[in-house]
Amino acid sequence: MIVSFLYKRTLIASTIALSAIQLHAAGFQLNAQSATGLGRAFAGDAAIGDNASIIARNPAGMSLFDRPALSVGVETITTDIEVKDATYVNNLSASSASANTDNIGDTSVVPSFYYIHPVNDKFAWGVNAYSNFGTKTKFDNGYAGYEYGGKTDVTSANFGVVGSYKVSEQLTLGAGIDAVYGEGTFTRPANPAIAGVYGIDNVLEIEADGWGFGYNLGLLFELDQQHRFGLDYHFSPDIDADGEVYRFGATATKQSDTVIMPLPDIAEFSGYHRLAPEYALHYSIQFIRWSEFKTLSANNAGTINTYNWQDAWHYSIGGTYYMDNQWELRAGYLYDTSAQAQRRSISVPDSDRQWLSAGVTYKPDDQSSIDFGATYLIGEDVAVMESNSASSISGTTHADALLLGLQYSRSF
Repeated sequence: MIVSFLYKRTLIASTIALSAIQLHAAGFQLNAQSATGLGRAFAGDAAIGDNASIIARNPAGMSLFDRPALSVGVETITTDIEVKDATYVNNLSASSASANTDNIGDTSVVPSFYYIHPVNDKFAWGVNAYSNFGTKTKFDNGYAGYEYGGKTDVTSANFGVVGSYKVSEQLTLGAGIDAVYGEGTFTRPANPAIAGVYGIDNVLEIEADGWGFGYNLGLLFELDQQHRFGLDYHFSPDIDADGEVYRFGATATKQSDTVIMPLPDIAEFSGYHRLAPEYALHYSIQFIRWSEFKTLSANNAGTINTYNWQDAWHYSIGGTYYMDNQWELRAGYLYDTSAQAQRRSISVPDSDRQWLSAGVTYKPDDQSSIDFGATYLIGEDVAVMESNSASSISGTTHADALLLGLQYSRSF
């Protein structure tokens, strides 16, 4: 009975982590679309259009290009996750231990690719490939609360085709189709007392992957060449993640199932204002409909758990300084709110976050540019309590991250 209960609880924990495939997930909501946007905390990214990466935030922005444009980049995401003032209680062995650790985070590498092709002065099309999420967390084998942590390794890829049509001198409409692929590997250990009885290490190991298809709609309104606004809506698909679940106990069994993960729709409004030849101000407000994430279910297992997460918001503001024809400097600040309201997790920490960002562009010639961006993401302390019939863990989680991006862009 105990093994069965732990198996069910671990499946729930794993599917929470699996939901991060497209959603940026509980834990951190990270962006990896471009080094340029990273350097300004993505403030104004649905309206600026300084390179081809704008199609990840607003396909209507392709009207700002009068010749083909290409952008390729890479971003690294290094997480620093700490569990402090924590205590693990093992009910089966009637023991307790400190569950503090600061050795959980890891580094993910996220590439991106964008291409815009204007057909005439009205119509343009483009393609993109980037990732909305990539993270790794792994607890050491000797961690006191290891059964609540284990290993989570999730990556995703978004492949899109977009088009735009310039309705008038001021208004452009855009739309696109997204194919989202995600894969994840998860390990959830057994309670130490159970591991000793049955001679096992883990109660669950999952490898799962799947596809979902969504769309996006965009609008760009230009007051003039120096002032414009962008509006974008992303319909996010449900991901059907097929996987193999290995259950360990007196007899090992193998179960195949499909976990259905509802993903939140995203809406963004951005503004860009070049107030003088030397500098510009830009800003964004983004709404993430996390309230769609009410339950997790599987085709065979049925409803796994109910969460009722809350909607989240991003607020960002930034500035760009145009030094000369070769150099641009930028900076930004972003505040985003947590999606978790009721349920907190040691393995997938979540909190309100602040972004401090800076970046630079170097243009070696009139057709190419090199961008570097950096962001330090600061989380808040969050109290966490998890338990089952065999054990419990309580403490405080804190998650920070360092994001670095490098990108090359060229027009033809």
